[in-house]
Amino acid sequence: MRTFNTFGPVNPEEHYVVSRAEELADFIKRVKLGRYIVIFAPRQTGKTTFFQWALDALAADTSEAYFPIELNFEVYEDYPASDFYASLYKRIYEEIKCVFQKRGIAPSEALSQFLENTKLTDHVAMLEFFQKFTNFLGDEKLVLIIDEFDGIPQDALRGFLRSLRSIYVQRSMRKCPYSVGIVGVKNVTQLNLDRSISPFNIQDEFTLPNFTLEQVHELLAQYTDEVGQAFAPEVVESIHRQTAGQPFLVNRFAQILTEEMAISKSETIQRVHFAEAHTQLLEETNVNINHLITNIRRNPRFEIILMRIASYESGTRFNPHDEIISELATYGVITKGNDGMCEILNPIYQQHIMQAFKPLVNGLEHEYFPEDTHQGLVDYLTSAGQIKMDALLDNFRDFIARAGFRILLIPDTPKEFVGQHLLYAYLDQFVQLIRGHIYLEGQTGRGKIDLAIFHNAKKYIVETKIWEGPRSYQSGKKQLAAYLKLEGVNEGYYVVFDHRAEPEPRVETETIDGLTIRSYVIPVVQEAPSQQI
Repeated sequence: MRTFNTFGPVNPEEHYVVSRAEELADFIKRVKLGRYIVIFAPRQTGKTTFFQWALDALAADTSEAYFPIELNFEVYEDYPASDFYASLYKRIYEEIKCVFQKRGIAPSEALSQFLENTKLTDHVAMLEFFQKFTNFLGDEKLVLIIDEFDGIPQDALRGFLRSLRSIYVQRSMRKCPYSVGIVGVKNVTQLNLDRSISPFNIQDEFTLPNFTLEQVHELLAQYTDEVGQAFAPEVVESIHRQTAGQPFLVNRFAQILTEEMAISKSETIQRVHFAEAHTQLLEETNVNINHLITNIRRNPRFEIILMRIASYESGTRFNPHDEIISELATYGVITKGNDGMCEILNPIYQQHIMQAFKPLVNGLEHEYFPEDTHQGLVDYLTSAGQIKMDALLDNFRDFIARAGFRILLIPDTPKEFVGQHLLYAYLDQFVQLIRGHIYLEGQTGRGKIDLAIFHNAKKYIVETKIWEGPRSYQSGKKQLAAYLKLEGVNEGYYVVFDHRAEPEPRVETETIDGLTIRSYVIPVVQEAPSQQI
């Protein structure tokens, strides 16, 4: 039986796969046009697997003759340029011999002698090698795929790209390599080049997107066809919504649901199973999340920009020339939304980001609930085990008032986001005590954080924002109502933090489009008493 893979390249014989037929056809088309293609995308998005499939497709193409070679620069980062080129040639030589071995034929005596006598010492020698090698290819076209290109030594980078550019601009269709694919995380402009030159301005940028909802269906349907266990439609949709189709996260979700949870294979995987798997994914450490946390901690300014993206409806314009935005996009933390604004890639990343920036102890945990709260928090649960969200959020409002200026003393928390930090921490602690599940819902666009609580087979949605004026406040209610209708939930909760010098606290319950919306505007103290005039 095949499995869902989260480690290394995907093998269709061993793993469930997304075929990416349209993307593959697009890439092959560009190769046949002789393009020099670059794809720079975050790790664990399926780049290596994709290009291996592309090489296999080219090798199997009977309409035209291609000579595909795959290289990997991962180990070269600390090499001197001379050692890099010497080792690079050994790899090229081995790859050429491997192509002939797969075909079951031997290279000609002349080619063997040429390969034996060649040495690469620098980018010029490499250029001359390719110019001579083309004479042995006949009608075949050399296609070169370079994985982990970021590993190229810095002192070899400029010359290497210049040589490829020199080959590309040759007028002859006999240029060698005929087509090149460069695969990495950083793009060319981020590789510490002299910005006054453009050694590789001939690149054809190729985007390998995350999985679409249809592709997530395709992946999970393969498991259902083989095993017989179905996924409820809302589970498939929730997996895609929570991951935004990020390949590692989609496969990890499926791994947990099908291999690590004790769900009978005769039982359909339902929302309650999804909630449990989601909690596990939020609490575990894996290579993808470790990359995320490591990257967002590289620069103290990342927290401010990420929280602004999540919290303010005015948003942050996606400016690829801004160093902070460019870095976060390179690491796969943010992306450009359809409206040209920054978005955090998916709700799972957003929740891990909030957890990473949340202080381990804020000093107010023991004051969340009044002293007369009953053991087991029955004050906030009905006899049937449903959450009394009105009472729970009323108490949070009162807690913020009781805490007063002390919320400004919470370490490592920008005061403009302290309200949202506290609401998340408060609800997270409550949900853990009642053994429920909490996660971010909805899209990760600007202006709002949607918290979903799942407990005792019921879903509760809490939307939180920062006050940006009465128009924004009212429109937020309508947005929440539309989202509730989409999710099939009859009531929702709307918490807005008011940072103005003269806030207007309010609590109101309204019916919008047949749905119940309970709204809170909660004042947030901005200065300690000694600082106030």
